[in-house]
Amino acid sequence: MAVTLDSAFPARKRRPLVVDSPKLSDAKLTRSLFLASHEIASMQPLRFILRPNSLSLIRKVKILASVFDELLLRSQLLVYSQSAQLCFEEMQIVMQRIKSLIDDCSRVSKLWLLLQIDIVAFNFHELLTDLSTVLDILPVHEFDLSNDAQDLISLLRKQCSDSVQFVDARDHALRRKVTDTIAGIKHQISPDHSSLIEIFNDLGFTDSASLTDEIQRLEDEIQDQIDDRSKSAAASLIGLVRYSKCVLYGPSTPAPDFRRHQSLSDANIPADFRCPITLELMRDPVVVSTGQTYDRESIDLWIQSGHNTCPKTGQVLKHTSLIPNRALKNLIVLWCRDQKIPFELYGDGGGEPAPCKEAVEFTKMIVSFLIEKLSLADSNGVVFELRALAKSDTVARACIAEAGAIPKLVRFLATECPSLQINAVTTILNLSILEQNKTRIMETDGALNGVIEVLRSGATWEAKANAAATLFSLAGVSAYRRRLGRKARVVSGLVDLAKQGPTSSKRDALVAILNLVAERENVGRFVEAGVMEAAGDAFQELPEEAVAVVEAVVRRGGLMAVSAAFSLIRLLGEVMREGADTTRESAAATLVTMCRKGGSELVAEMAAIPGIERVIWEMIGAGTARGGRKAASLMRYLRRWAAGDTHDTAAETQSIVVPTPSRIFSPVL
Repeated sequence: MAVTLDSAFPARKRRPLVVDSPKLSDAKLTRSLFLASHEIASMQPLRFILRPNSLSLIRKVKILASVFDELLLRSQLLVYSQSAQLCFEEMQIVMQRIKSLIDDCSRVSKLWLLLQIDIVAFNFHELLTDLSTVLDILPVHEFDLSNDAQDLISLLRKQCSDSVQFVDARDHALRRKVTDTIAGIKHQISPDHSSLIEIFNDLGFTDSASLTDEIQRLEDEIQDQIDDRSKSAAASLIGLVRYSKCVLYGPSTPAPDFRRHQSLSDANIPADFRCPITLELMRDPVVVSTGQTYDRESIDLWIQSGHNTCPKTGQVLKHTSLIPNRALKNLIVLWCRDQKIPFELYGDGGGEPAPCKEAVEFTKMIVSFLIEKLSLADSNGVVFELRALAKSDTVARACIAEAGAIPKLVRFLATECPSLQINAVTTILNLSILEQNKTRIMETDGALNGVIEVLRSGATWEAKANAAATLFSLAGVSAYRRRLGRKARVVSGLVDLAKQGPTSSKRDALVAILNLVAERENVGRFVEAGVMEAAGDAFQELPEEAVAVVEAVVRRGGLMAVSAAFSLIRLLGEVMREGADTTRESAAATLVTMCRKGGSELVAEMAAIPGIERVIWEMIGAGTARGGRKAASLMRYLRRWAAGDTHDTAAETQSIVVPTPSRIFSPVL
């Protein structure tokens, strides 16, 4: 639904501007007011919007600062009456509010401030009224002030009482230009370039960088809003700025050190925020009947694949109802905001407004403009803009794909320009977040092969990591997971990246592998390609991801997978000793599966780990619920092995090839 922009907006979410402070002595209260008044007096008025309002308030406080100069000299000699002290305490609160208002107006998006100019002008006038009230009841006769100071207070009282709420005519006119421009978009009327230049010059935006900063402020504003109507209005403004940035200043030239948005490779995601199935940040956490939390998409795929057990505990699900974990989702949203990660990248997140017509039309116009520029000789800047747009929201991803950008991006995957290759593969990665775009990418001639080739021989580690992340995203569809797992180049490329890449690239490779081995038929191919060796090498750097891969391969693989993991038994024992709770739990679950499938030889290898019984007892007593159960199972295996009772495991395993130096991997000594 379209949003009317020239009506008042509700206040955005904020912490209280004033907090209770301890009672101050007369001298300290005077000094506090002296410092506060001089701090405000030294502030710069707003430059482009509401300048007269802020200048008027600052000038009045500057007059008051002169009075406190004199009061501070006498503060040690004065004893305030109760009425005087109450007046000064109220004045201190007003000072705090004045400073907060000017600071907020200086930091907020200028366009957003422009649309709320009537509300903010009222806030300025309200503060003047409050200051006037305090001055009217202030017992000036108690302070023995000089005639000059008394004259200043009289002048200030008159100025405050005579003040009226106002908005500068220039600000009103500028606001009308902005709202008219956005209103025209609903009727698919392209904004006039000269009008855009005039609007943004009046707001102080004179280059591409300043508009990029304004987009960031508006994105922050969306997070601060509490209703969809205001979120949609902010989204419309973002569309206006993005469009203007492209048509006025052309595609941006990416900085040499520009990195992809913080995500799998860069963010240290708390363990509780990761889905136990994919190890990715949960987009829509839900609780199953066993009390475990998973990402909705992941657990849906698990259940639809025919499973009736909880992936983490192995318990049979009493029902398949999924209960939203709203408390955890709110915590994830807050964490994403602190980390400057748009939560929408990982799902709806509750942070993206429902698309309004103006925002959608702006996005279509931007995409059309950029697609036309893709044929230029220097297309790196254009692809960079598409990359940035594709990471912004769902509407942009849909518009870019519908405009036919994917086939045009494919040819840049094989470029010899490293930055262009990174921008192209990352744009495809961002597009793949939208479910319908996964099909478009898989069905576009050359797209999948191009991404695989970047994974295997990309110009930079970043390009390879983003190719791996793209494969992870595409593997979210079960049919594509099987298709990708059948490609030897995908399997070998991911394993090689997990072995050789830097930490961030290894993480992307391991998470992609974890997604692909969810299909049982893919497990054998990864074992043959050396996934266990790659995971073992990553135990120190990425214990959570590495152990999760080993657990998944051992659980879904046969004797070959267990045999390949033989050399990791002691590493798994070390993880149980020193790892985080979830990693220790995963390591214990892996060892239980190996002991069950592998028989007495594997139990003997585990028993040879120094202090393993103590580690297991500690997990039983102080580990997680699942970790305790798995540790108890390990203790039973050890006790049976020590007693010479191998009947239970032998019946299940039939035969097991224990690796020797000439088979698969050497045991860890």
